[in-house]
Amino acid sequence: MKKISLLFGLVLCLVLFFLSACSANNLRTSPQEQRHVSSLPPPQPDGGPFGVDLNINMNTIDDYLGWSDIEYIDVRMFYDPADFPAIGGIASLTQTLPGYRIVPFPYIANLGAMPVANAYDGNRLFEIVWGEGRGEVLAITPNYLEAENILNDLFPKDRVIFLMCGGAGYSSLARGLLIHKGWNENMIYHTGGNWHYNGNMALDMTISNDDHNIATWRVDYALIDFDHLNRITP
Repeated sequence: MKKISLLFGLVLCLVLFFLSACSANNLRTSPQEQRHVSSLPPPQPDGGPFGVDLNINMNTIDDYLGWSDIEYIDVRMFYDPADFPAIGGIASLTQTLPGYRIVPFPYIANLGAMPVANAYDGNRLFEIVWGEGRGEVLAITPNYLEAENILNDLFPKDRVIFLMCGGAGYSSLARGLLIHKGWNENMIYHTGGNWHYNGNMALDMTISNDDHNIATWRVDYALIDFDHLNRITP
């Protein structure tokens, strides 16, 4: 009887230990799940030509991926006609980061002066008069009746937004546009240019060694179908 009692006691202890461990494991969450945007440092542009954030940028972004209350937006085109290779950049979107949605800025607004040739100059939602400072908006006019609604859908005002592009230029323009349109500047982070990313979370977009062969289906892409929008005639 004593042996049976001891065995029963041992089994009971093991069961209780297992249940306790399971309960603790259920309460335990990943660092990203435990964190909330209220713990983010406020946006702090670095003072450079593009205003990349001092704290959250391509050197630190791995620590800020996967947060459920952040809107991650990559504002590059899949195939950009601009001659970025001439300045050491990459025209095609060969890699991005997990969770970043592709919302090409050239389809949102005109680019102003660009340091490279052949920059996109086609259909876009808004026409902007840019100031001398990078991302400085002097005036903005919609080109389509749906432009304001699309902008609000793609860049939700009630969420923290992380912007990323290739060399940091497009993100700077996007942040300037949003702030000019009334977005809270303390909720918009310019996380920098992915060309300079050296972390461990890169999402490869190439199918082969050909930069013009991109796996477009691997990411969430915001298609703006200009053929089905209502153009505002001057």
